[in-house]
Amino acid sequence: NRNHVLDENEQGIPNVRVSNGKDVVLTNKMGQYKISVSNETILFIVKPSGYATPLNGYRLPQFYYIHQPAGSPPGFRYPGIAPTGELPSSINFPLIESDEPETFEAVLFTDPQPMTGAEVDYIRDDIINELIGTKAKFGMTLGDILYDDLALFPRYLSVVAQVGIPWYNVPGNHELNFDAPNDRYSLETFKRYFGPPYYAFEYANTYVVVLDNIEYQGTKTDSPMDVRNEGGYIANISEDQLIWLKNDLKYVPDDKLIFVTMHAPLTTYQGTPKSTNVFTQNRSELLKLLSGRKHLYSVAGHTHTTEHHYYGEEEGFEGPGKFHHHILAAVSGGWWSGPLDERGIPTSMQRDGTPNGYHILEVDGNDLSVRYKAAGKAPDYQMGIYFDVAYHRYEKEAMRDYRPGEHLDGHMSIDEARAAQVVVNLFNGGPNSTITFQI
Repeated sequence: NRNHVLDENEQGIPNVRVSNGKDVVLTNKMGQYKISVSNETILFIVKPSGYATPLNGYRLPQFYYIHQPAGSPPGFRYPGIAPTGELPSSINFPLIESDEPETFEAVLFTDPQPMTGAEVDYIRDDIINELIGTKAKFGMTLGDILYDDLALFPRYLSVVAQVGIPWYNVPGNHELNFDAPNDRYSLETFKRYFGPPYYAFEYANTYVVVLDNIEYQGTKTDSPMDVRNEGGYIANISEDQLIWLKNDLKYVPDDKLIFVTMHAPLTTYQGTPKSTNVFTQNRSELLKLLSGRKHLYSVAGHTHTTEHHYYGEEEGFEGPGKFHHHILAAVSGGWWSGPLDERGIPTSMQRDGTPNGYHILEVDGNDLSVRYKAAGKAPDYQMGIYFDVAYHRYEKEAMRDYRPGEHLDGHMSIDEARAAQVVVNLFNGGPNSTITFQI
């Protein structure tokens, strides 16, 4: 009855998965469960299809319980978990029956990254404004929700809540508590707002997995005057997460669509496999774990580029088919940079020429596609078409002669036509995309 209390006349729900972040158990026919708990545990359920979880004022799903009697370590710049007290004799998770059509849409953000209140305004005016009233069933942000200043969480979350749909969040490298000595306490503020840093939920025939693949390496200095004091991090999936996912997958039928989300990509065109902060180091373990599943798709952010990767046996995926990994364009584009448009919002084109924006997940049963939406543009704005009249093209020896992109302005003389090429930037394109044109 939505009062968040198990009343005498309310029935428990059987076969709901409950986890402590490693073990996964099912509720019995009375809706009861038993699971081990340490002094630093987040208990959470996997929301089953056909049910909704309560939302808080920020429209964040409430599917977890934090047990941390001592709270977060003292001395953090941004508040973490307050002491939670003794463990109750039972912990109940409210679920509300909900109609979930197998054909639905969801909104996918990555890297909004506001550094200031003004940049929260950009997100509001450039993105949120056009999403209010969306028919999407839920939204997700794939990390780098903020840009290190975690005090912006309340206002940012209030803005995103105006979309009016449940919103799930993935941790990124800019949600870290840099005061933490290591990875163990690096997401205390994230946990305060969102609960577990990795989890899963179901919607209709879709099983959505959220992974935390940012592993903090600790602070750089001991100076209290170093405000950010951020240490390094690597992209890696913890052993506990892999154990949890293996345990949870046992309850996921083969005909389910599995949609895997994370912040750092598994691989990227940015850097090399030795770039430990952009290549997920133990990606082959995840791919092996997902091998044998027929309906798979994964997404990431982090690089502020749009990329499609297809993995097979060489990368550790044993099929069937190829594993599709999609790096999504950033809400902030090129970190809210560039000249201001007529609204006073930065043009903020990504480093690969993609305008800033977001993606729409389209699901039909166990089929899935992801389409791109440039912020403030018509839905069919999907490519940039340019004339390149630089005769020496992209030879590095000649790059000193002009700024990259200077000749992509669409203007050329008859004299330059002999050297010209048509350049098409398909914003969401990849190896399997085809472009056709006619004159």
